[in-house]
Amino acid sequence: MAVVHRILRRGLSAASPLPSLRGLHLVSPQEPGRRPASSSAAEAAAGDVEAELRAAREDVRQLLKSNPCHPILVRLGWHDAGTYDKNITEWPKCGGANGSLRFGVELVHAANKGLLKALFLVIPIKSKYTGVTYADIFQLASATAIEEAGGPKIPMIYGRADVADGEECPPEGRLPAADPPSPAEHLREVFYRMGLSDKEIVALSGAHTLGRARPERSGDIKERRDEDLLVLPTDAVLFEDSSFKIYAEKYAADQDAFFEDYAEAHAKLSNLGAKFDPPKVSEIKD
Repeated sequence: MAVVHRILRRGLSAASPLPSLRGLHLVSPQEPGRRPASSSAAEAAAGDVEAELRAAREDVRQLLKSNPCHPILVRLGWHDAGTYDKNITEWPKCGGANGSLRFGVELVHAANKGLLKALFLVIPIKSKYTGVTYADIFQLASATAIEEAGGPKIPMIYGRADVADGEECPPEGRLPAADPPSPAEHLREVFYRMGLSDKEIVALSGAHTLGRARPERSGDIKERRDEDLLVLPTDAVLFEDSSFKIYAEKYAADQDAFFEDYAEAHAKLSNLGAKFDPPKVSEIKD
């Protein structure tokens, strides 16, 4: 995952909603994928869950070998977690990494255009492992995609609870737009709401080097061309805003520093708004 001077916007973008998907319900509300609540069973279940997570990760690795879908899997995890609002304390109204993106009511949000493909890729894996929640499989797939693309190891933890149905999905409008009037102000408004800093905004944007921004997934937007690469305004501003520029230039010159800060920021994002039910798995051993 090379660091380049123009970080390509890959995931958190706006597009037209897909009316044909309204009402889509990819999983039954009777199968929320929650963790066992019994404390007496938690310790025994932990080993089984870790084994399932390990197997699911291997399935994701094999998927990535046969289908280079790394960018869209990263985007899936980001968009499930990126609806978090630090100012709302009640779960799941706060949004975040809770598996809500599997429901059609959220999938048709403008910013989620193209993510149906990602769901079709990961849901067959999820269906094999009943102890793994949708919230966890989305974040596992995202972190694994980064690692398999040559990025840093992400210090992940697992045990996220899922929302039960589409009525618990967050409202539309919490994810960044592709072409806001004031890109720097917009990025800060969205990411500060999640509790993230300028450094974390720039570090996370580095994941966009995984692939080229594609109009069919980013929406019909204004763009600037550099050879065959699509550069969105919210990327260009990383080298224009005085605060963002400090980190963007640092990461462009020092991949080790980028990897360290990116791994920390990715892990933080993956936990936003998550409710961890026991057992919590802090590491998946190979």
